[in-house]
Amino acid sequence: MNKPIHIFIFAFALSCLSSALLAPAADTVSAAIVLHPSDHDLVFKDLAATWDEGVPLGNGMVGALVWRRGGKLRLSLDRADLWDLRPMENMKGPEWTFRWVQEQWRKGDYKPVQAKFDAPYDADPAPSKIPAGSLEFDAPGFGAAAEVRLFIHDAVCTVTWPDGKSLATYVHATKPQGWFRFTGVPAGFRPAIAMPLYETAKDSGAADSVTGQDLRRLGYPQGGVRESGNVLVYHQTGWGGFHYDIAVAWKSAEPGVVEGIWSISSKFSDEKKEPTAEARVRSELERGFALDSGSHAAWWSGFWARSSIKLPDPLLEKQWYLEQYKFGAAARRGAPPISLQAVWTADNGKLPPWKGDFHHDLNTQLSYWPCYSGNHLEEGLGFLDWLWEMRPAFKSYTKAYFGTSGLNVPGVSTLDGKPMGGWIQYSFGPTVGAWLAQHFDLHWRYSRDRAFLEERAYPWVRDVAVHLDELSVRDASGRRRLPLSSSPEIFDNSAKAWFAETTNFDLALIRWTFKTAADMAAELGRTEEAKKWKAVLGEWPEFAVDPASGLMFAPGVPYAESHRHFSHLMAFHPLGLIDVSNGSRDKETIRATLATLDKIGPDYWCGYSYSWLGNLKARAFDGEGAAEALRTFASCFCLPNSFHANGDQTKSGKSKFTYRPFTLEGNFAFAAGIQEMLLQSHTETVHLFPAVPAAWKDVEFSSLRAEGAFLISATKSHGQVYEVRIVSEKGGRLRLLNPFEFPYTMDGKWRRTREDIIEIEMKPGQAVRLEAHDE
Repeated sequence: MNKPIHIFIFAFALSCLSSALLAPAADTVSAAIVLHPSDHDLVFKDLAATWDEGVPLGNGMVGALVWRRGGKLRLSLDRADLWDLRPMENMKGPEWTFRWVQEQWRKGDYKPVQAKFDAPYDADPAPSKIPAGSLEFDAPGFGAAAEVRLFIHDAVCTVTWPDGKSLATYVHATKPQGWFRFTGVPAGFRPAIAMPLYETAKDSGAADSVTGQDLRRLGYPQGGVRESGNVLVYHQTGWGGFHYDIAVAWKSAEPGVVEGIWSISSKFSDEKKEPTAEARVRSELERGFALDSGSHAAWWSGFWARSSIKLPDPLLEKQWYLEQYKFGAAARRGAPPISLQAVWTADNGKLPPWKGDFHHDLNTQLSYWPCYSGNHLEEGLGFLDWLWEMRPAFKSYTKAYFGTSGLNVPGVSTLDGKPMGGWIQYSFGPTVGAWLAQHFDLHWRYSRDRAFLEERAYPWVRDVAVHLDELSVRDASGRRRLPLSSSPEIFDNSAKAWFAETTNFDLALIRWTFKTAADMAAELGRTEEAKKWKAVLGEWPEFAVDPASGLMFAPGVPYAESHRHFSHLMAFHPLGLIDVSNGSRDKETIRATLATLDKIGPDYWCGYSYSWLGNLKARAFDGEGAAEALRTFASCFCLPNSFHANGDQTKSGKSKFTYRPFTLEGNFAFAAGIQEMLLQSHTETVHLFPAVPAAWKDVEFSSLRAEGAFLISATKSHGQVYEVRIVSEKGGRLRLLNPFEFPYTMDGKWRRTREDIIEIEMKPGQAVRLEAHDE
């Protein structure tokens, strides 16, 4: 990281300096804004011309994208709980059962199922995430900028123009509000609110042309903007009494300087008795841009102190830091979890890609992968809090559709946990709750929070186990199976996408659930429950493995065509049931499975496929393969602002998908892949640098988290590990694969014996330092 600078004191643009930027708001103490430029920052020569390439700012609840539309600077605003929650009318009646779906499939009449449950997701405009609106700023000279920069360590975006105008803007880290400050602007400069177009003008003659993803299909009355002095308020009503407000207030600190604050409130925040957007901006404006930045900067400083890395590959290192930044901007306790686009909903007059919903057949799960070893458990708890809060809705869905007790989760769900439909093999998948259960288990394993285990993790896993136990049937040999099974998203939503035999995808999640339920029950001293779950586990079959091609989709169905979702190898990663540490049989299965992926190729992969592949290669200790996959993701599947665009943006043959719908799971799975290259602990033995390329001679990381609540920092120099620092949060025994080629010291004491596994008994809060020595 370069030296900190005061805001706008740039070597190339000293003309942008204004004492007003450092001036106090009325009745406050002067507070300078200090920014920390970094090689990891996003830096552009001009503002983006499309919303999905805008500079992202956010705090999990509200967000903004900074870009230019026409000749106006635009801040596209969003709030995570802006949703149209109208119910799906098709999810009722006698057909609304898994049993009816089975009957239609078995008699070869599957089209009624597609018409009933698949088609409405695309045909109906809602339920859906909806955009908020935008702020626009217009002034002479707001054309091409000189520089646009996102200071990721400060979460502040700055823009400078050739004629001396400048902007600094941020979304506060912990408050539902954002700030902007302009210098060099003319008298009378002020913001305007650009409203989403929800209503077709009566005299436009365009009513019949409103089709597809147009926002006007939602049928809302058009909202309006109310002005009162230096405050604008946009009020919009939606379905079923929903409403939200955008408010912006501004002031001129001195000639040529305008600063302001915006906020968004919703029906949900009103119900929590939180201040309205208008009340917030009126009360906070006098606090001022600079003074309010103090608590904002403190939060981000703490976030970045959690972990860091240093790689010899600048592309991968920068991308990891950008993913950490976006995670910090999108994940927060007290806010909804990360949806497909989080707090950056489309600002193009249309519904967001895939309605901006919560996809639980891959997207939410991958989005939270990096929080565990990345040492951001607090942000990850926002996801688990929401899942826990939605349990009543999930249990109601489970009973109504599957007819079972316990718990499952709709694979595609609304903000309030209701099912949305779509391809029902996955949107109503029988094992969705099991994949989500792994996140409860991961939090327990990485935090060792025993209260969490007893009060949340085990109850969730147990309820999923109850559901799967009741849902299963027995085949002729007495083995358990699902009545129908699937494997995301092979064969799309056709009847062929259902399997009579349990797929490896479902089987992996089922076997993991019963194994984990048994392990958790035993840890809690619930011996009889542990015995029960272990017995049920023994009644399920083993995985379908082809000796030549490895893990299959299902018995008799090998991985024989390029496919974006690696659902067939869940048992390997992320679940770890099949692992190199288990011996030669698993090693060969993993080798054959990955060789088949490579052989068949990426024709129908998405960007997230490469991120997941990076994790897979790292788990197999293939550093070169992991780095190559992650480089492909970063260089081919990301927009200039680092957003994952699903398709190959270079059109260089990395995929036949070349479209650009933006979703976030690929971004965060990338970060997890980097961390998997540097540290692994899923086998209860910590591996340092297990999957770094041989050419990476100098690598280091700080405060990555291992299972057991150990924080580990390590440095590799000239190809040798020479320092390891360990902090134990909860105490216990650390098992470390010996990374040293020479004798080493532990807290200054020589350890000359060359053991394969270093075992250290640690107390809560204890720190240990190991150093290599070349005698």
